Amino acid sequence: MNRGKVYLVGAGSGDPKLITVYGLECIQNADVIVYDRLISKELLKYARNNAELIYCGKLPGKHELIQEQIHEVLVRKAEEGKVVVRLKGGDPFVFGRGGEEAEVLVNHDIPYEVVPGITSGIAGPAYAGIPVTHRDYASSFAIVTGHGRAEKGTDIVNWSALAQGIDTIAFYMGIGNLSHICMKLIEHGKNPQTPVAVIQWGTTSSQTTVTGDLKTIEETVRQNNITHPAIILVGQVVRMREKIKWFENVLEVVVSE
Repeated sequence: MNRGKVYLVGAGSGDPKLITVYGLECIQNADVIVYDRLISKELLKYARNNAELIYCGKLPGKHELIQEQIHEVLVRKAEEGKVVVRLKGGDPFVFGRGGEEAEVLVNHDIPYEVVPGITSGIAGPAYAGIPVTHRDYASSFAIVTGHGRAEKGTDIVNWSALAQGIDTIAFYMGIGNLSHICMKLIEHGKNPQTPVAVIQWGTTSSQTTVTGDLKTIEETVRQNNITHPAIILVGQVVRMREKIKWFENVLEVVVSE
């Protein structure tokens, strides 16, 4: 039997319309779709009626399938000759463990393609009216994990480089570590009054954005009951939000209609 093929597809961030044309084609042609928690379930409506849908979503401390089991599913289904789509929120190679999955596929001599997606660290701020770069405010942008690998017991973030060398910083998966993030940035030279935005459920109708600075944002998040999934954006570009925010206005028009 001929081996199948695996497509590592980025679904984009929340809004199903942010999927790429190629990503949508992959979904429509798939025999098997292995999908994550944060993808829009609207995208699954484009799957063939006989496509097999396998959920492997993850919550902090609770995984439907652990990563090694996901690897096993991808390999097994491809070896059965199936066209497999591994559907991930955002981009497969931005904290999506797509690199690990690609390695496994290479090790098993399984053909694959990577289909990039719009990552939440760019899409969420854009929907909140915050450009991650701007001629007046930011010429550099970094995407950073909001938590280290706990099993190693070490902090893997270069806080000094971030605090002193990067204008806009997007922290993923960091809402539970917000206090630590703010403390470390200040400790390594970031002005305590540096603006911060926290964007929950970015690009969806549930999007909520709160702003403050490195000293105040933790209390603002607590008062507004902001939880994961959320992007933490640090930098002067956050000042642009009040002038160019647009998505809330669109939502207001939809609700009023």
